[in-house]
Amino acid sequence: MLLEEMTAIVTGAASPRGLGKATARLFAEYGARVAILDLDAEQANAAAQDIGPDHLGLACNVTEPAACRRAVQSVLDAFGQIDILVNNAGITQPLRIMEIEQAHYDAVLDVNLRGTLTMSQAVIPHMRERGSGSIIGMSSVSAQRGGGIFGGPHYSAAKAGILGLTKAMARELAPDGIRANAICPGFIDTDITAGKLSDAQRADVLAGIPMARVGTAADVAGCCLFLASPLSAYVTGSEIDVNGGSLIH
Repeated sequence: MLLEEMTAIVTGAASPRGLGKATARLFAEYGARVAILDLDAEQANAAAQDIGPDHLGLACNVTEPAACRRAVQSVLDAFGQIDILVNNAGITQPLRIMEIEQAHYDAVLDVNLRGTLTMSQAVIPHMRERGSGSIIGMSSVSAQRGGGIFGGPHYSAAKAGILGLTKAMARELAPDGIRANAICPGFIDTDITAGKLSDAQRADVLAGIPMARVGTAADVAGCCLFLASPLSAYVTGSEIDVNGGSLIH
């Protein structure tokens, strides 16, 4: 199997219909041992047990460096190695430019962008020691087109920051055998988006998608699997669109 004998950390993966949970499940199906990280320990553990008895659920606030280091050490204690990190944890706020206050900005930038940096910093020393690793960042079509359906400008900025951070990590870490890539999902049907659009709004969204369907969490998970596996051994510093063609450029 593609990920046999490999260990993956997926952050923000406790939500039942989220991108992280779908990714964790697919990784497990392809042989990986998976550590699901989320704010709530019980929810993280329940999500891990839902995908199988050999997986781990841990509480971790990705904005706190010490919490990230503790989580990484717990994964190493349990599994002995870390091969893959999926920086999936994130939040969004549907605000317009003049509605964004300092607290909004701090919350969105901290979880999405600083959390990606902090969690990556926690795993890089181990990956460097082993001479291999794959780090996957979760950006967004919002970063590329200057706004999305649900996220405000500060969300676009955070997700654009992930693209820059990913490329910089890829350049710096390539000599150490560590790859870094980003995924840019378009409109995906998850717990975050469920019930948020009227029928008319949904029709407008679909009109702008050449594949004429909303994406699923499994669509994004499949791309994560590719970037995590040896199939993408010569891919680093990339940003991969998963949007049904809604941003062909």
